[in-house]
Order: sequence, then C-alpha cells, then structure tokens
Amino acid sequence: MESIIRRYSWQIKLGIALVCISILIFTIKITILKNTQDTMNYIFNSLGFLTISAFLVTIILNELLSIRARKQRLEKLNMVVETFYSEVGTELLAYLSDCDPGLDNVRDHLIITGDRTGNDFTGLNSFMSGYTCDIDPRKVDLNGVSGFLKERRNFLLRLLENPALLEHQSFTETLRTVFHLTEELNRRKDPSSLPDSDLDHLRGDLLRVYRNLALQWVDYMRYLKGNYPYLFSLVMRTNPFDQNASVIVKG
Repeated sequence: MESIIRRYSWQIKLGIALVCISILIFTIKITILKNTQDTMNYIFNSLGFLTISAFLVTIILNELLSIRARKQRLEKLNMVVETFYSEVGTELLAYLSDCDPGLDNVRDHLIITGDRTGNDFTGLNSFMSGYTCDIDPRKVDLNGVSGFLKERRNFLLRLLENPALLEHQSFTETLRTVFHLTEELNRRKDPSSLPDSDLDHLRGDLLRVYRNLALQWVDYMRYLKGNYPYLFSLVMRTNPFDQNASVIVKG
C-alpha cells in the first residue's frame, strides 16, 4: 500500500487539491447566493454524468490511444524486420534456398511481381506453410555461412535486445533460430570436416532457419507492397528465390 502511495503521490495530491477547490467553490456559492437547492441539484447532476465522462475518457479515449501506440510500435518493428533482411535475411535465404533440392519445382510460385494483391500474398503464405523445405547439408558451405553469420553476430544480439520484438513472436522466433545456428557453427573449429551424424544435426538447424526465414519473408514482402512501394520494388528485384534476379531495372 505504501509503495502504491509513493508511486502515485503527485496524482493523489492533485486529486485532493481539486476536490478541495470544488468544495470551496460550492461552499462560496451556497454562502453568497443562498441557492442551496439549485447547487445541490447541480452537484447530483454532475455526479450522474461523472460515470459517463469516466467511460468516455478511461475506456474509449484510452483505447484509441492504445491503438495508436500499437501502430507506432508495429511501424518500429517493421523497420527492425526490414533492417534484418537487408543485413542478414535476404542473403542467407538466397544461399539456403539454393541448397534446397526441391526448390526448382516450386520456384515459379515464389517469383513476386508488382501486380500481386493481398489475396495473392495470403495464398503464397498458405503455400509456403504447406511446402516441405529440405536442405542437403553437404552442399552447404558451412565455413562460408559461419563466417557470414559471425560477422553479423553483434548485429543479431542488438536485435534480440530490442524490446519491440515482444510484439512479434514469429519474427522473434526467426531471429532466435538464426542466432542459434550462428552459435552452433561458431563452436565448431572446422565446420567443413564434420561427420555425417553432426551434419544431420546441423541439417535440422539449417532447415529451421530456412523455413522461418521463408515464411517471414512473405509477410515482409506483403507489408512493403502495401506501405512502401519503392522499397518493395527493390526487394522484388533482389528476390532470394529468383536465380535471375537483378537489381538493375530493365526495360
């Protein structure tokens, strides 16, 4: 109780002061104007509307402010997602997808063009959720992947420390899988000479990263398409699933 009083001390003092001012004003009105009945009617009318005012302020207005705050947090989070794919996600996804032996059969589904609609992205998300990803760990340059992720380890740590990630569980999981793969590879002195049993273990880590990156990438593209067409144009031209992708705009 004492801690609550200390925490809200200035609010309590302000409330007491305002109540005292109201009592003083009504007392002066009754004393000077001698209009006790009208004053009491006004007081009870005000108390009757007090609950409505409280409803409007504490529920409706507070909800509107909360919605606005959530939108602002979501915007900041999407900026974090964009930074992640620019620095790590797109390049890592492009490399891992090239090691997927079955990707050629579904690659056309993943070529995103500017005329995609929201329903198209919903269908693509469902398609990717049902797609059985695979990776042959023997085709993966583990030393190259390890070096790439090691250079970006501090960047990944800073992202994990961002409190905004608590609002986005799927991206947080994606980030954790990438960081876990980074740690797994960093703890091996020579990832290029591992036994089959260890490669099978790393295959699970690679698949987890690949699947999460792919699913999150679809949501990332949908967001850019609806909010930032100029950014969408760039990531569309650097599609990690398109082997013929080129950042050069061609006629």
